[in-house]
Amino acid sequence: MTKTIMIGCDLHDRWMLVRFAIEDAEPQQKSFRNDREGRLKMVTFFWEFARKHQAPRIVFVYEASGQGYGLCDLLDGQGIECHVLSPTLLPTTPKSRKQKTDAKDAQMLLEQLRGHVLAGNPLPVVWTPPQRLRDDRELVRRRIDAADDSTRVKLQIFAMLKRRGIEKPDWYSTWSKRFLCWLRDVARGLDEVVTPVLETLVDRYEMYRDEMRKLVRHIQKLAKAPRYAKAYRELCKLPGVGLLTAMTFLTEMGDLTRFDNRRQVAAYMGLCPASFESGETNNRKGRITRQGPSRLRRMLCQAAWRSLNGDDEALAAYVRIKGGKSQRNKKAIVALMRRLGIKMWHRALRMGVSSELLGRGGPGNMRTSARAQQRGDVPFDSPSLRPLASTR
Repeated sequence: MTKTIMIGCDLHDRWMLVRFAIEDAEPQQKSFRNDREGRLKMVTFFWEFARKHQAPRIVFVYEASGQGYGLCDLLDGQGIECHVLSPTLLPTTPKSRKQKTDAKDAQMLLEQLRGHVLAGNPLPVVWTPPQRLRDDRELVRRRIDAADDSTRVKLQIFAMLKRRGIEKPDWYSTWSKRFLCWLRDVARGLDEVVTPVLETLVDRYEMYRDEMRKLVRHIQKLAKAPRYAKAYRELCKLPGVGLLTAMTFLTEMGDLTRFDNRRQVAAYMGLCPASFESGETNNRKGRITRQGPSRLRRMLCQAAWRSLNGDDEALAAYVRIKGGKSQRNKKAIVALMRRLGIKMWHRALRMGVSSELLGRGGPGNMRTSARAQQRGDVPFDSPSLRPLASTR
């Protein structure tokens, strides 16, 4: 059996604390700076450690966080097998939550990795999207966030008018140019101390409005890209689904082939009920889990409400689930969200998935090379004798 170096890393903005060991030997601990120089220094250290102990395989794990996947990309490029783990699926206890240190977190990750390598226990690996998809997500997510910023400014303006006892004009219906001119006239009539406050808020609203228009143009261009064009056109045929809903679905879901059935799709979207079943209780369900991309759920919620105006089948399902009870409105619309999300998955999947959107890792889509190495089907291609070009 070939030796394997296993590494658990607690990742922070400036530092990385790693706990590492060979098989079941006593773990060791070391820290590195979390910058490119420090990361390359860590790679060099572990390959020298591997040469010293004749270990051709190195496996590295860390928790998913706001740090992104840059470290994973770097390690994979240098021949180190890296897995990004889901924090919500890692084991925790009341004691571990109250006695939390970097060393204990790194040790916990190392123990999870040991169980996976030595005993074959499942590893809670998250799906790692390719860089192309990460960039696409940035554009679509910024459009959604800009709408949130715009709504926040609107509420601040309304709250300010209410505090001053100023009522909106009778002709007000939308945030038109006429209404914005009215707001500026109101601002000029206020106290000289308050005038710049309202003017600044109106300026900020116009800035976000222009930003959203600019982003929409870029999203329209993105929707015509070969990797999205067929699926986008197919999704827009569904009642209630427009540009933003379709592109949010495609960018947040990514590789649609990693889902085997509709239950996995609903679970990823956070639209399946939580379960509280233990002992003699075997059919107790709670609210939806709300795990996964919250932006996608928001878009599906808006699309589900819009679909009630143009889809008789959706309206009939809504009425049936609601059952004439007003307190079941939310349950009915959540059911339509799940129904719409699964229908979008089926339609987009039939159009095919571009190779640019295929990631790695995650349940049902583990890297073939890692599985083959663990089974022993293929030898591990160790770059231990290969110089690190990026370190020179």
